[in-house]
Amino acid sequence: MTKGPEILTTALDRLLGEAIQRAGGWIGFDRFMALALYAPGLGYYANSSRKFGAMPDSGSDFVTAPELSPLFGQTLAVQVGEALAQTGTDTVWEFGAGSGALALQLLDTLGDQVKHYRIVDLSGTLRARQQQTLARHAAKVEWLDALPEQMQGVVVGNEVLDAMPVNLIARVGGQWYERGVVALPGPSDGATPPAGWAWEDRPTDRRPPLDIDGPHDYLTEIHPQAEAFVATLADRLTRGAAFFIDYGFPESEYYHPQRHMGTVMCHRAHQADADPLVDVGLKDITAHVNFTGIALAAQDAGLSVMGYCSQGRFLLNCGLLTLSDQASVAQRASVGMLIHEHEMGELFKVVGLSVGEPWDAIGFREGDRSHTL
Repeated sequence: MTKGPEILTTALDRLLGEAIQRAGGWIGFDRFMALALYAPGLGYYANSSRKFGAMPDSGSDFVTAPELSPLFGQTLAVQVGEALAQTGTDTVWEFGAGSGALALQLLDTLGDQVKHYRIVDLSGTLRARQQQTLARHAAKVEWLDALPEQMQGVVVGNEVLDAMPVNLIARVGGQWYERGVVALPGPSDGATPPAGWAWEDRPTDRRPPLDIDGPHDYLTEIHPQAEAFVATLADRLTRGAAFFIDYGFPESEYYHPQRHMGTVMCHRAHQADADPLVDVGLKDITAHVNFTGIALAAQDAGLSVMGYCSQGRFLLNCGLLTLSDQASVAQRASVGMLIHEHEMGELFKVVGLSVGEPWDAIGFREGDRSHTL
């Protein structure tokens, strides 16, 4: 039976309160974000609420590119197909497959070029939705809860890195602190969850990877979990390539002195807000990706960087406009949102990684910005 929002949030609040109490009254934001998003059965990605959809009246909270247009996956398939051929593999691995829309688009487009499609997803409720979406490809699709010890094939991840927990660090009065979460006192009956959550800063040795010019107060994120994920992937991917698509910046832009309020954002009912301490479990929490950190983690673990560019340039390189000529009027209308600078085209970036020497990948042939990483 589906639990209502009030029951979900009460149980999650109780779980968070217990975690904070066990930790001595304070947890880092990375731990808070992990529980808020992934606590089994309670966190945002682990509960049964609808997440993905084009319109708020569907009960969804946000739309991703595959839900926006099937042309996204059909165009990405050009690069994935090239990578399968170049690496001599027949398996696609998708992390954080969401509604299953991207998997369906890739499987429909690539056909027999894909023998196995493996989805790594922590959400049981999303898995059930993916199974329905991918029913006609059931013989090819397999779900895993964790990375295997060894893997071969082409990895794709659309808006997966931004959902990995981050550490918040703040320079206040010239001193660096880690910003964490404490519980606001509630009833002392032991069964009632805390009255809410509040920020608390503690001194830290953590620093951004770049010095931040100026004396002003400064809040930002560092991404050890995303970088560790990429390093683990590099260690286990023995043959193949990986493509990650997400919103973010290279390091020099991410830690620009003027970006002093950080990038953590929340999404609910197609509205954005910047307070992850309210409506916990009922909304998405994300942070922009530091693509320099991702590229360095990959290189340090043995992968090569094939390219890095905007989503708009990547999709154009892969032939989006040609594909859109054959699409319906409704599908063509969404092309602008995928590629225009003031929509997803510039904010979203694509990074390509390969095992061994990279090739001249089609997605990065024009407009490659690897030199900015």
